Amino acid sequence: MANRLTQIATRTGDDGSTGLGDGTRVPKDHLRVQAMGDVDELNSTLGVLLAEPLPDEVRELLVVIQHELFNLGGELSIPGYELLKGDAVLRLDEALAHHNATLPRLKEFILPAGTRSAAIAHVGRTIARRAERAVVALGAQEAVRAEPRQYLNRLSDLLFVLARVLNRANLDGLGGDDVYWRSERLARDAD
Repeated sequence: MANRLTQIATRTGDDGSTGLGDGTRVPKDHLRVQAMGDVDELNSTLGVLLAEPLPDEVRELLVVIQHELFNLGGELSIPGYELLKGDAVLRLDEALAHHNATLPRLKEFILPAGTRSAAIAHVGRTIARRAERAVVALGAQEAVRAEPRQYLNRLSDLLFVLARVLNRANLDGLGGDDVYWRSERLARDAD
């Protein structure tokens, strides 16, 4: 990434374009810029999550993920560039297996609720899905490596699992378990 910002108010985007990491300018509604923005929003949401009380193991994982998301955004900002490594996807797979092993099986769909930290993790999950859709849309128009798409897919799954972990950690005293959807089927089965 050759150009680093030395000032923020450049005014070069006043015409509706923005610069990519390789110096080219594209419209601000370009699919690449949309994908970069969604990844940036996801990373910012994880920053909010990191401001909450968290188990140390989750906090350490999220800090690593923030750095990897920055790499992913950097890769998206330079067409043809590789910055996110394959081991990042494997790290998410390992974290998924580790945290899933600590959780009871789901009985039903759960609502994005519980503790504040769990709710923020669920918001991150939905943003990760949007970022994944943006990367898929970009990949339909331009060459994009598989790792960014795979990373976002795994990360959305991991954030779902971490929301469940955070509800059980109950560090704010307001949660303790998953909040299950009250489905008609469950109501009938209970009778």
